[in-house]
Amino acid sequence: MFVNQTESTLFIQSLKRAGIAISNEREVIERLAEAREWHYAFSTLVKQGKRIGIWFAATAKISSNKLKRLFAKFHFSGNAEAAFEACLQR
Repeated sequence: MFVNQTESTLFIQSLKRAGIAISNEREVIERLAEAREWHYAFSTLVKQGKRIGIWFAATAKISSNKLKRLFAKFHFSGNAEAAFEACLQR
């Protein structure tokens, strides 16, 4: 199976490597791939995804420094990482 390595897919894979568990990951990847502005779509899923079974949770190996670097690498706005961390299930 060919996996489309879009920027948004690479971001999701990087989040997982940084210690984030993602429920309904396929739905997240599909929605981001379809979005015109995937950064905005991701932020919306973080805030409102629970209604459709999407949530993000911190695992034991989570690192705030890794998350900060990851959000910077993928060109998110300054407050996007803080908003993401605030919505994480722990």
